[in-house]
Amino acid sequence: MSAFGTYLDHLIYGYYPYLVGTVFLVGSLLRYDHGQFTWKTGSSQMLSSKNMRLASNLFHIGIIVIFFGHLFGMLTPHWVYSPFLHAGTKQLLAIVVGGIAGAMCLVGGAMLLHRRITNPRVRASSSTMDTAILGLIVFQAFLGMITIIFSLGHMDGEMMVTLSSWAQAIVFFGGGAAAYMENVSWIYKLHIFLGLTIILLFPFSRLVHVWSIPLGYITRRYQLVRKRG
Repeated sequence: MSAFGTYLDHLIYGYYPYLVGTVFLVGSLLRYDHGQFTWKTGSSQMLSSKNMRLASNLFHIGIIVIFFGHLFGMLTPHWVYSPFLHAGTKQLLAIVVGGIAGAMCLVGGAMLLHRRITNPRVRASSSTMDTAILGLIVFQAFLGMITIIFSLGHMDGEMMVTLSSWAQAIVFFGGGAAAYMENVSWIYKLHIFLGLTIILLFPFSRLVHVWSIPLGYITRRYQLVRKRG
């Protein structure tokens, strides 16, 4: 690898994640503190409900599975599961589950993006960031599906272990994270870079509503509703 390529690897996969994390946390806090009127999903279902339920369910179920799959898959050390699960088997499980969830997210997101662009009422109520962030997520889901093709070419699980080692070095401040990315294929690098960029844009988009998941509904007491008369 050239000196310039090494420099880019250190910049993007060594320092950029910490810039992203800082903007993500501080930006979300400032947005909550100073812009609570903008802290919303901005639902457009009342403007047009055609195929909305199908598209929204596909998109949200897919992206939730992908998020937790990446979270636990990337941040679980290899030694935790190696006694009972081979890295290649873990990769196969990730391909199957991630492929299904990725397809759901891609199809649902594409339907929502098409609706947002082509429906005049929805388009008029959408900001540039609304359309841009949805477009980035759809493209990211597409890249994720492409990485499956690359992963099928090496089912030993070595690449998954390498990418997990990079993520753990970043999150747990292990140092030398960029070194793990030296021999990684461009498709994985692009997928990671775009994912980091989406996180960077998180505080400036409607994605902040993720922080407001109504978990209280799970434990709240039942409400009694009685008919009049």
